[in-house]
Amino acid sequence: MSLSTRGVERVRVLVVDHDEDHRDLLRLHFESAGCDVTVAASAESAILAWGGAEPDLAVIELLLPGMNGWTLRERLGSDYPACPVAICSVLDQQDYPPNQAALPKPVSRESVMAVLRHCVPMWNSP
Repeated sequence: MSLSTRGVERVRVLVVDHDEDHRDLLRLHFESAGCDVTVAASAESAILAWGGAEPDLAVIELLLPGMNGWTLRERLGSDYPACPVAICSVLDQQDYPPNQAALPKPVSRESVMAVLRHCVPMWNSP
């Protein structure tokens, strides 16, 4: 478990998006919010990346190569039922699977902060 310099537990965020630029943007927004971020380009690589360590928040794109985001959402819910999921997609929100938050594209720093406030009560703004 990593700690910030203030001694407060850092929020662990898993970001899954096939688009490298968007993954990098999300990573930068979450890191600037004081989070530890793991990124993955596919559902399969995300499953390997979390390797048994439950993230505090998962941010997933629905349109993924291989296993799609709907199936990944089911898997996350099965493996980590307490982990909140934010769907980040260009699709209409009515097409999203059950989730704790929506993070429609394009994302902004403010929308990322709003998702953190809503989904991760232990998060403290830097």
